[in-house]
Amino acid sequence: MTIDLTLVLAGIIAFGIIMYVLLDGFDLGVGILFPLAPNETGRDVMINSIAPFWDGNETWLVMGGAMLFAAFPTAYAVALPAFYLPIMLMLFALIFRGVAFEFHHKAEASKAIWSTAFFAGSALAAFAQGLLLGGLIEGVAVADRAFAGGAFDWLTPFSVVSGLGVVAGYALLGATWLVLKTEGDLQAWARRYGQWLTVAVLGFMAAVSLYTPFVDAAIAERWFGGLNLLYLSPVPLVTAAAGFALWHGLRRDWETAPFVLAIGLFLLGYLGLAISLWPNIVPPTLSIWEAAAPRSSQVFTLVAVSITLPMVLFYTWYAYRVFRGKASTTGGYG
Repeated sequence: MTIDLTLVLAGIIAFGIIMYVLLDGFDLGVGILFPLAPNETGRDVMINSIAPFWDGNETWLVMGGAMLFAAFPTAYAVALPAFYLPIMLMLFALIFRGVAFEFHHKAEASKAIWSTAFFAGSALAAFAQGLLLGGLIEGVAVADRAFAGGAFDWLTPFSVVSGLGVVAGYALLGATWLVLKTEGDLQAWARRYGQWLTVAVLGFMAAVSLYTPFVDAAIAERWFGGLNLLYLSPVPLVTAAAGFALWHGLRRDWETAPFVLAIGLFLLGYLGLAISLWPNIVPPTLSIWEAAAPRSSQVFTLVAVSITLPMVLFYTWYAYRVFRGKASTTGGYG
């Protein structure tokens, strides 16, 4: 039996994307919440809570981009010119954020400047990722396996809404991370913001979910054709239940559950997008099989990822294990 390497590699890339979204999402979320912190001591604890993890979290973005180039070169060649501007905005924002992170730790007189820069880099990176998501859902113009649209096709009201939704979602992950990693007044502050953000994120998820079937008749058919709505109804129902449980948990003394439930919301949203867009890697016309590299290149890529992926997974597990526990003003970054 011949293994469908295209499907295997697509699954690995999908796994890498969601790992990046979840892991870098919460530390971007901490940056988004940074200027709203109750005081400077709270900001020091916030930045120490992500200091051991933030740069390692971005490894998943590098790995995903490299795999897309190697395993699905046509998709890479179409997506890069289609989303060149938001991609560059995201990368520059991440670089700017990294510089601000380092300088904030060492600065004294200019600390407020770097706090603002840290927030701006985090928010812009999250917003750019939302623009990418919205533009991808609405579809990319492709002709003869090449991008055939304009430089600003991705900029639509829907992509802006998606961008704001990602900002709110990452802020929610950041708030629940702080509930897990902090205590006292800062934890109570994170709980309050987390409750409002839960409501906002559910609203954005509902808006995106309601609009997506109108983008393409094939998506509408997949959700509403025949008995599909009955079969797929657990996805929105479980999402609503998870959202309520998250909101309830933030009002109680739960510490670990809110972060887990916030991750669950992202996983359910990711599942909904996968159902809508499958099997296209560049909607609405370019499928994973049409965009795939030759089998020899796929074998080479799979061998490489079978070595690197376990290493990244082990490093991620080890880092989170070593730096488990509550963050403080003194612990974290040297």
